[in-house]
Amino acid sequence: MTTASQDARSRLLEAALKVIRTKGYTATRVEEICAEAGLSKGAFFHHFASKEELAVEAAAYWSERTGSFFRAAPYHAHRDPLDRVLGYIDFRRSILRGEVPQFTCLVGTMVQEAYATSPAIREACERSISGHAAEVAKDIALAKRRYAPRASWSAEGLALHTQAVLQGAFILAKARNGPRLAEESVDHLRRYVELLFNRSQSKEKS
Repeated sequence: MTTASQDARSRLLEAALKVIRTKGYTATRVEEICAEAGLSKGAFFHHFASKEELAVEAAAYWSERTGSFFRAAPYHAHRDPLDRVLGYIDFRRSILRGEVPQFTCLVGTMVQEAYATSPAIREACERSISGHAAEVAKDIALAKRRYAPRASWSAEGLALHTQAVLQGAFILAKARNGPRLAEESVDHLRRYVELLFNRSQSKEKS
């Protein structure tokens, strides 16, 4: 793929992220993505056979972009794994800024609409969400080993729960057209995690 062709493909994917997060997958038209990217429909269909194919590729692109973003986040500097878990939650709260489409999740938006009509999109979104949760689960597992080794819950289950809360928070943000309720939901998530690890008692024993 030439540099120009790669650039066009990236522009279409970036446009898809913006338009779909603003309007939703179903309401988004190929023409709108092309207009946002400043490219023709011919360019679109040179790279993607359909809007569905674009959506699947956009989910992978979203994972790449957000993966890099979270890997560079400051919470990784904490030595204590529980501090990293709580820092992750704090970081998620801190990025609830700007207009709703700027902080909501592309794959969460798409899977809510397409889970029953497009297995390909559903599977792509599941890979993205579960892949991100798996990264969070690494620190949760270390924190569990240190602070709650006998707990019956799993690191994977708690990591997926964090994503369930965040996706639900995005829905509330859309319903209220603002981040306030989403921020409150993330605050509740943080308190839940602190209680789950019984951190104050654990610190006294250490």
